[in-house]
Amino acid sequence: MRERDPALVDAFRQSTPYVNFHRGGTFVLMLGGEAVSHPNFTNIINDIALLQTLGIRLVLVFGARPQIDDALARHGITPVYHKKTRVTDEESLGIIKQVCGGMQFEITSRLSMGLTNTPMAGARISVVSGNFVTAQPLGVDEGVDYCLSGRIRRIDVEGVRRQLDQNHLVLISPIGCSVTGESFNLNSEDVAQRIAVDIKADKLICFSAHQGVLDRAGEAISELFPEEAQEILSQLEQEGDHLSSTARYLRAAIASCRGGVPRSHLVSFMNDGAMLQELFTREGLGTQIVRESAERARAATIEDIGGILELIRPMEEEGILVRRSREQLEMEIDHFTVIARDGLIIGCAALYRFPDEAMAEMACVAIHPDYRSGNRGDMLVNRVTDQARRLGIEHLFVLTTRSVHWFQERGFSPVEVEALPVAKQRLYNWQRRSKILMKRIS
Repeated sequence: MRERDPALVDAFRQSTPYVNFHRGGTFVLMLGGEAVSHPNFTNIINDIALLQTLGIRLVLVFGARPQIDDALARHGITPVYHKKTRVTDEESLGIIKQVCGGMQFEITSRLSMGLTNTPMAGARISVVSGNFVTAQPLGVDEGVDYCLSGRIRRIDVEGVRRQLDQNHLVLISPIGCSVTGESFNLNSEDVAQRIAVDIKADKLICFSAHQGVLDRAGEAISELFPEEAQEILSQLEQEGDHLSSTARYLRAAIASCRGGVPRSHLVSFMNDGAMLQELFTREGLGTQIVRESAERARAATIEDIGGILELIRPMEEEGILVRRSREQLEMEIDHFTVIARDGLIIGCAALYRFPDEAMAEMACVAIHPDYRSGNRGDMLVNRVTDQARRLGIEHLFVLTTRSVHWFQERGFSPVEVEALPVAKQRLYNWQRRSKILMKRIS
């Protein structure tokens, strides 16, 4: 008899909320030439097929910088740059079009695979390419003519959306056409960023050499606001790092978020499954740049009851929390504050007032086990304390059987039952014998 694989079952269960959350969303994927030529590219293609199968609308923009450099070198052409931008003459453009055309067909063929016993079996991805990007020349700067290097003039937003509505994957190359019929070499990161903003994508996902933006210890920073990301980018540029995949994609991610894309992700093209782990697990794997935090504390609503119950049930079964029924939660939901992350409830607390004595109880304080290493508990205590202060409460108290020291570290002091409001004294459970802690709030 085959044994159950608990890790597989847990992984499926953990990913389910994210599958539901992402279904119907629009993602723009940015794959540089380094990613396309890496041995892990086959796995990335398989993961893209999985996203398509899950009902996610995809636009894939590819770059070709290393492939173009190699092709130019083979033809004896030395690349010319001005202000970190390639100057593209007619001979170079002919070679660039050959390289990008070949890569476009290669990616399309990879997305068309469907061999039995492979991850692509039954995928049947319809790939569409076209003249979705209208370009214009960069022109002349400081006496330097960029020739056939261009910038984006317009994105055919309706054309892209029409293809996505028909369940096609839209594949975009870094070559744009002008209204005069000319072709221009474009910056692929600019193309991905502009498309993400113009079609109002839910995410821009960039594949860099590193697992996101790394801190001094070499660990990926899980979340950055655009302003924080800009500081890191400025530091990289001061150190002379303008063209690494991290710098290029960080630049695109910042511009995307500032342009209205809610989240941009940086993941490694070298790490098998990095994109899936970033999108379908609680902690992710790379770095996301967000307009607002993926986590936020807010007042609970009736839609949160299921999430609160799922959070507190294990603690109730251990005797850490007093058991609450769904009916009780429905009646008391206005008392609750929750911390939500990607539609999941990972923390909660309730505030019950005793206005005659200017006192209030903070109850049902719970943080998901996977998130207890951060400062979410402090976030809840601070929010509930501020709420009590606004309501004219002078003393806030808690009843706990396990977290006495934790509350003491946050300014609560042990008191006797007689210090509680009279109504709460009558309800005190002497069998449970919870410790009572209280603090004065200004």
